[in-house]
Amino acid sequence: MHVLPKLRSSGWVYPTAILCFYGFFANCRVAEPFLTPYLIGPYKNISSEVVTNYLFPIWTYSYLAILFPVFLLTDLLRYKPIIIVQGLFLVTNYVLLCFAPGLPAMAFLQVNYAVVTSTEVAYFSYIYSMIPPEKYQRATGYLRGAMLTGYTFGASLGQLLISVAGVDYFYINAITLGIVSVAFLVSFWLPMPQRGVFFKGNRAVTDQAVVVTPHGEKDRSGGLCARDDIIHTGRQLWRSFRESYSSRQVICWSLWWALATAGYNMVFNYVQLMWDHIEPSSTSSVYNGAVEAVCTLVGAAAAFSAGHVKVTWTVWGELALGMFSSVGAGAVFLMGLTTSIWACYAGYVIFKASYMLLITITTFQIASNLSMECYALTFGINTFVALCLQTILTAIVVDEKVLGLDIVTQFIVYGSYYGAISVVFLTRGIYTASAHARCPGQTDTKEPKPEPSVDILNADERF
Repeated sequence: MHVLPKLRSSGWVYPTAILCFYGFFANCRVAEPFLTPYLIGPYKNISSEVVTNYLFPIWTYSYLAILFPVFLLTDLLRYKPIIIVQGLFLVTNYVLLCFAPGLPAMAFLQVNYAVVTSTEVAYFSYIYSMIPPEKYQRATGYLRGAMLTGYTFGASLGQLLISVAGVDYFYINAITLGIVSVAFLVSFWLPMPQRGVFFKGNRAVTDQAVVVTPHGEKDRSGGLCARDDIIHTGRQLWRSFRESYSSRQVICWSLWWALATAGYNMVFNYVQLMWDHIEPSSTSSVYNGAVEAVCTLVGAAAAFSAGHVKVTWTVWGELALGMFSSVGAGAVFLMGLTTSIWACYAGYVIFKASYMLLITITTFQIASNLSMECYALTFGINTFVALCLQTILTAIVVDEKVLGLDIVTQFIVYGSYYGAISVVFLTRGIYTASAHARCPGQTDTKEPKPEPSVDILNADERF
């Protein structure tokens, strides 16, 4: 009876705990690893070609259209309403999967899911408007832990229900509907932040003006304050943008972030179709959930180990990006060219682990050079650029209106794309390392001092 008031009075613990509960249930999507078998199976009866070349591109286009407005609204509305919206659309997502028949409903489902993915920025940003900076790192660790635990538990539970209990895909989606409904209810318990990261300048002034001015002057004073708040926010965004991208190191890491994330998302979105191509789900056992659970654990271990590696990243960082990108390229080629489902699974684990290792290093390097406001803006811009690149790849490679390539050819293209990234950063990395070897004094080998928020975000919103 007295636990909830005690948590509320502790300041940062209560909002962190509630957000962790939300993150666990929102990411415990038991049915997600089995989406493709469900869509092309008897319940939805959609061909794999239509899923590949028509349905999934709708999500990409919708995500691009929604992301930037949502990024600004998230801060303006102070996070909690956006988290509630995400919970609501998660519920709608699985209502559609369970009960809505026909291709038009599944096309609308892609738009609905685009809202879910675009609002994930609120989950990561909310806590920084609620707690003191010295608690950022601990809170972030809890939030990411809750998210990864939920995802791993959901994928493992789904695999057990299908492989051991023989539960039908429909009931897997119904179970997921119940779990995400809990997340939606939990979102209402979150306290409302008093400020945003960007939109915070004149809110208090506005409130004071409403109290002390006559009725006839309230709207005018409030309007001026609101207008000043917008102008101030615009200037702050521009200053943050200039500060963020004035550093060559930040530009380099951001470039890899955008390029690699675009390719990663393409592989992530279409890997289930590749698995179904090698071993059709209608005639063989499916281990998608087990593979995703293993990927999450291996990726989390790689991300954790990155924080304990002592490397002069200003010298060796670009070379590391190139080397591990080449590993990712090889893994994608393996996935596209093999006829063994186990080799394809192994390639996916290697690919995801290498990406998670590098994206963790990248976010650390960017966050350690920037303030919280600059990092939040850089995260949004890098994600938006990655999504633009992903949209271009989707429009050219996947969309039935252009090339509409089959799934094997798509993975060869994605492997070539990652290979090009590795060549660019290997070349640049060799040049940087050679320059340092010739003239050590000309290369800044001093490691940047970490901010309290060095583990702020995972750039992969769907991880």
